[in-house]
Amino acid sequence: MHLIRWSVVILIVSVAPVAAENWPRFRGPNGTGLATGQNLPIEFDAVRGVIWKTKIPGNGNSGPVLWDNRLYLQSASKDGKQRMLYCLDARSGKILWERTFPGIDVKVRPDSSLASATAAVDADGVFIPIWNGTTVVMMAFSLDGEPLWSRDLGRWISQHGTGASPIIVGDKVIFALDGDVKDMKGQPIADAVQPVLLAFNKRTGDIVWEAPREGYRACYSAPFLQERPGGAELIVTSTMAITSYDPHTGKQLWNWDWEWEKNNFPMPLRTVASSIMAGDCLIATSGDGGGDRRMVALKLDKNGASPQYAWGNGNKNFPYVPCPLAYGDYIYFVTEVGTAACYEAKSGKEIWRERLPGAKFYSSPVLVDGRIYAPSESGDVFVFAAEPTYKLLAQNHLGERFIASPAVANGRLYLRGREHLFCIGKDRPQQ
Repeated sequence: MHLIRWSVVILIVSVAPVAAENWPRFRGPNGTGLATGQNLPIEFDAVRGVIWKTKIPGNGNSGPVLWDNRLYLQSASKDGKQRMLYCLDARSGKILWERTFPGIDVKVRPDSSLASATAAVDADGVFIPIWNGTTVVMMAFSLDGEPLWSRDLGRWISQHGTGASPIIVGDKVIFALDGDVKDMKGQPIADAVQPVLLAFNKRTGDIVWEAPREGYRACYSAPFLQERPGGAELIVTSTMAITSYDPHTGKQLWNWDWEWEKNNFPMPLRTVASSIMAGDCLIATSGDGGGDRRMVALKLDKNGASPQYAWGNGNKNFPYVPCPLAYGDYIYFVTEVGTAACYEAKSGKEIWRERLPGAKFYSSPVLVDGRIYAPSESGDVFVFAAEPTYKLLAQNHLGERFIASPAVANGRLYLRGREHLFCIGKDRPQQ
């Protein structure tokens, strides 16, 4: 009798459905850009390996996020007079709902857009900052598209438009508002909103805490969490500093200054790429349109004290827009000028650097099961091994310009091109 009961229990457990994976923010869980157990194809093209392809109205560099087999992304009408939030069925690519908001057309750089911010999503809603051309408004919607709350955050100033993305930490939505506050000569800009790190109650939109910050140039790096004794710290990278905060109170825990003048830079550089952890080192990059680049590694103290400078380099070979990746003992990245590289994380030693044919990169790559998928501006998705020996595995042509960063979940790679959202995978049913 007991054996029969146990057999029933085992049968029930074995047929229980596996929970679907989520990609809840820019760069996926905690912003690492990593995914495992996906079994993605290495080689594909505009037909082979495409599970579905859906035309997304308008333009935008907003990357897709995913929760419970629903994808969310932002767009802007081609005349600049509307902003849109779309929800798609991740299994079929069907657009389930659309929400529109009035806006004005504003000239931004060709590699930027009027809809560049990536949403954050969880079971309680979708949270997205929308720039109407004048001010930034943080908006919250249910997963079915019902408005929950909105908060006007004030005027945004930058030739690149907005692009900073929020994250969700427990019952809070965290957002770094870092627009231009000084001009190219270092003079204050009239009416600029001073940089601030904001924590919203995700259910009501009330500001739980705010932490004013020193600023200079607009920044787009998304925060991430790092475990420390007694809980996690919230780490934010911007033009002037890399700073750690208590995510519950906004209290500053430590601050590391870039010290631009001391390091012989003519002016502070902008941070676009989000920082990552590689072992016990925090890796951060910065740059500008003139070609200046910097990468630094800070060794974080295991007891939560201020970090120690590990290494840094100011050469032009580092990325400005694409986020780096960490895997094992190494850092991997692609750059705007079309190179891919591998560096030793603990020392900053270059292991290899290779030119990828015909490529430029603004999209951030993802690392899936030991392979790096890097969508390029030329419409190719390069796949190379995350190994200390360079191995190009595939150059897959999809025919659309890629600037938005991809999402990965449930054996699918979601790529937003200039016109379409592609779903790449092997032909097997999703959860």
